[in-house]
Amino acid sequence: MRDFRDLHVWQKAHEVTLGIYRATGGFPKDEQFGLTAQVRRSAESIAANIAEGCGRDGEAEFSRFLQISMGSASETEYHLLVAKDLGYLATSDHGELSGRVEEVKRMLAGLIRKLRADR
Repeated sequence: MRDFRDLHVWQKAHEVTLGIYRATGGFPKDEQFGLTAQVRRSAESIAANIAEGCGRDGEAEFSRFLQISMGSASETEYHLLVAKDLGYLATSDHGELSGRVEEVKRMLAGLIRKLRADR
């Protein structure tokens, strides 16, 4: 069993989540249970699935949860795009947050490749 807090990819994913919470604080009130909740939930899911995978038994299960995190990262990218296109998120904030999500995706892909190579 690993401590997820020791993983650099989890730390980056956690930072993304915090940044998204800050950025979505100013979204319209009528989006509280819509886009605001969706983008926050998908961002949280990235780090949460990394953490859950660390608590599972074996590299195959860990890798599966990293794949789920990858899907959540792609979902987060889409929600950020919708927020930008609706004018809820400034283009600069979108670029910064999307870039951080892309970095997490690259890190996830690298870790998944490493786990597969070690089998």
